[in-house]
Amino acid sequence: MNIVNYLSAASIPVVILIIVIYGITEKVKVFDAFISGAKEGVFIVLKIFPTLVGLFVAVGALRSSGIIDLIINLISPILNLFKIPCEIMPLAILRPISGSSSMAIATDILNTYGVDSKIGLIASTIMGSTETTFYTIAIYSSSVKIKKNRFALKVALIGDVVGIITAVVLWEILS
Repeated sequence: MNIVNYLSAASIPVVILIIVIYGITEKVKVFDAFISGAKEGVFIVLKIFPTLVGLFVAVGALRSSGIIDLIINLISPILNLFKIPCEIMPLAILRPISGSSSMAIATDILNTYGVDSKIGLIASTIMGSTETTFYTIAIYSSSVKIKKNRFALKVALIGDVVGIITAVVLWEILS
């Protein structure tokens, strides 16, 4: 375990050193390139900031309005039919929208049910096998000005559903 801790602590300085050495060997002004990239990064942040604000407001409204609980109550008969635990549904609903909200929900699930419980294992697998789809597509498409992204959204959401179903099936078989 000490080796893993050492390697993870040393990885970033080693990568920076490799970049600097490569830049020197290629006769690139490394610091000037860094400053140029940092300036470009600031402009990208300014371009995507309205999208971020919109996503954060939408997630806050969803969480505080009780819509998620209403949706779960409406679909609970179907979930029970397929043996999908209702406890993971807030995570399954919010994971494609917000990483921070889904992290908070996953933490709450793990604190409530335990990390080794079936629900805790399903939640952990969902967190590892799905993506914050709306956030990712919104950021990438707004930064490069892509307007038509409905096919990417459909495919990404299908991937999220497959990840969630696989997590449930996997832990149903293994537990």
